Amino acid sequence: MQEILQELDRRRDEARMGGGEKRIAAQHAKGKLTARERIELLLDEGSFEEYDMFVTHRCADFGMAGTRMAGDGVVTGWGTINGRMAYVFSQDFTVFGGSLSETHAKKICKIMEMAMKNGAPVIGINDSGGARIQEGVASLGGYADVFQMNTLASGVVPQISMIMGPCAGGAVYSPAMTDFIFMVKDTSYMFVTGPEVVKTVTNEIVTAEELGGAKTHTSKSSVADGAFENDVEALSALRRFFDFLPLNNRQKPPTRPFFDSQDRNDLSLDTLIPDNPNKPYDMKELIVKLADEGDFFELQEDFARNIVTGFIRLEGSTVGVVANQPLVLAGVLDINSSRKAARFVRFCDCFNIPILTLVDVPGFLPGTAQEYGGVIKHGAKLLFAYGEATVPKVTLITRKAYGGAYDVMASKHLRGDVNYAWPTAEIAVMGAKGAVEILYRSELGDKDRIAARTKEYEDRFANPFVAAEKGFIDDVITPHASRKRIARAFASLRNKDLQNPWKKHDNIPL
Repeated sequence: MQEILQELDRRRDEARMGGGEKRIAAQHAKGKLTARERIELLLDEGSFEEYDMFVTHRCADFGMAGTRMAGDGVVTGWGTINGRMAYVFSQDFTVFGGSLSETHAKKICKIMEMAMKNGAPVIGINDSGGARIQEGVASLGGYADVFQMNTLASGVVPQISMIMGPCAGGAVYSPAMTDFIFMVKDTSYMFVTGPEVVKTVTNEIVTAEELGGAKTHTSKSSVADGAFENDVEALSALRRFFDFLPLNNRQKPPTRPFFDSQDRNDLSLDTLIPDNPNKPYDMKELIVKLADEGDFFELQEDFARNIVTGFIRLEGSTVGVVANQPLVLAGVLDINSSRKAARFVRFCDCFNIPILTLVDVPGFLPGTAQEYGGVIKHGAKLLFAYGEATVPKVTLITRKAYGGAYDVMASKHLRGDVNYAWPTAEIAVMGAKGAVEILYRSELGDKDRIAARTKEYEDRFANPFVAAEKGFIDDVITPHASRKRIARAFASLRNKDLQNPWKKHDNIPL
């Protein structure tokens, strides 16, 4: 028996070494942790339960029969993050470059299926050279199997991808179907075709970092939701992010003890809105002052900065925030901001996360570039996302809410549950100047008369009371009491039950 136990320990030690000391040293030399080191940092100490440690590939072509390594380039299993369960796979670049084989894919699919059965999120740590060429179509089939599992798991359990090395070709589509993607600066990249192929086909000369690095995907393509300086910072941030999410679509978001007063007033909010209606202010200041202990986890910070998305806690419970940002393009809605916010709203609705919408929007961005780019369809995505959402929705209009953008931003007409406005709110079809130029076109030559007409329009519509008179605004609240009123609104909605008509699935304007 002792010999058998010793043989088990030997096999385990061999499997844990992956591609061996030389390749582990090479991984460290690139500033990257190994697959197992990443799991150890991500999960609670001693909580990891590994599956399929001894699995090897089945390929006999191109000399592969003589090079079988236990685990086949991916470490899979489950553990806990701050005591809450999560399934994890971590690709091991020291074993065949982390390339995906048929058995590698089966290991990933196995834990994804278990995650759906047991109602726990899936976290994928990607560090792979792509499909294992020696296996040909079997490797491609493995990718398709993973894609299918991503599709089935979507909306059932949260799926998070951490790109911590190369992720190219077909490999990019699995992370693309997950809910969130995070990257590591300078050591991770994602692209469908690499720089050499791009050069051959289009004559463009571009580096891997320029083509698919963290900066590209967080600021230009919106593929990634965030980027971090190194592996350690990324995994630490992922632990913090995980705490905001429910484990599955049958649970409500987690709650935690909070040390911030529910009744806290913040007098500085009374002067947040500038006297000049054209002067910007930072909407993030309001978000932070509403949140428990000022804790705000922002997503896609560097993309479409005219809208802000992320998670806060109110009275210990997770709330998703969508907010126009007057500091950038006056907070206007456009193609990119609509796509960014729509995807976030749909995630919140999938996983029972209440949505807080902070509105200061002058309308949709005009211009040929927007119209040719399909702003109508992209704007409709956000409209559709809010309209179909059945989670609690609380809206606060701080300043401008003009035109169709007023409707889109979680208005009462899109089944907003509680809609508040500050006294500084202006709810109208358009700004006073534009409205007067249309209504009184014949008087445009008379400056004094136009000024009087503009003042008349402002007095009538540059306030929240017309909307409040019609019941479109539930109350006009003082800015300093916003945290208390919003927290109480969400508290009143904890037992909300709203069902959409039965359908196989909707047909959002993609």
